[in-house]
Amino acid sequence: MQTRMYDADRREVVHGWQRSKRLASLACEALIAEAELTPKPGLVDRRGSGAHHDLSLARMRQSATAIEPYFAAMASCSQGQHIDCNLRSELATIGRNAERAMYQATQGSNSHKGAIWILGLLVAAAIRVPGENAREIAATAGAIARLPDRAQPKLITHGDVVRNRYGAGGARLEASRNFPHVIHCGLPMLRDRRAEKLPEEVCRLDALLSLMANLEDTCVLYRGGVEALCVVKAGARAVLDAGGYSSTHGRQRMRELDRELIARHVSPGGSADLLAATIFLDAMEYQQREVLQDQSKAEERDGAA
Repeated sequence: MQTRMYDADRREVVHGWQRSKRLASLACEALIAEAELTPKPGLVDRRGSGAHHDLSLARMRQSATAIEPYFAAMASCSQGQHIDCNLRSELATIGRNAERAMYQATQGSNSHKGAIWILGLLVAAAIRVPGENAREIAATAGAIARLPDRAQPKLITHGDVVRNRYGAGGARLEASRNFPHVIHCGLPMLRDRRAEKLPEEVCRLDALLSLMANLEDTCVLYRGGVEALCVVKAGARAVLDAGGYSSTHGRQRMRELDRELIARHVSPGGSADLLAATIFLDAMEYQQREVLQDQSKAEERDGAA
């Protein structure tokens, strides 16, 4: 009897670790899919570094790969634990270790700090939700995010600066509210465009634009203030109003927005992180073993948005 119980417990542990690794792999693939998606206004993609001077597509891929094991650790840590301050603190510790691995992989560049928080919460939540429903995962992640991190270092971050100056909550507020922009902007746009039988890269680009048009992006606020945020939101809305990236007029508007953001040295990194979350939750809800590939390599050849 004891042997059978031991074997059952061992199988459960093995199954849990395998699921943790699958979630981590999907999270990593979502980050790489977001980075490779082309053409994105002001962001790193297959054409180049966008508005960034210290990031490249190769560096984004290296960063995503470096933090993948920490996503697995977050999922494994969450499985079977109560949602309480102890879990929140353990996840935060793993997250800070992931940040150190990211900085080591990128030679000191911040490629995925916000994404570690966002996708770390989502993988920790996803392993607890049997049906892999996007709203349930987001709500569970929100419940974790609302708990205090007792070991949080007393450091002033970019997010703190923006929160104090502009009152924008950033990734922390997005998570604590159950990821409303992912659930109500990113995912619906992604699926609406798919229903129109558009290529996957177009669906993702329009999902990104929907996020940009609605999000108080703290990355944009930190770099360019309220004026830059207005440019991002109005520019993204103009592309969507012109028919989205699938339309000739929409592509022209996208080129204009891309040039404007690069000239301003502004990158909608918060929207990019939420696009990765959108791609991850979409893959989870459809129970995909891997993130779908897009065909945006075609956009790399002419180097145009």
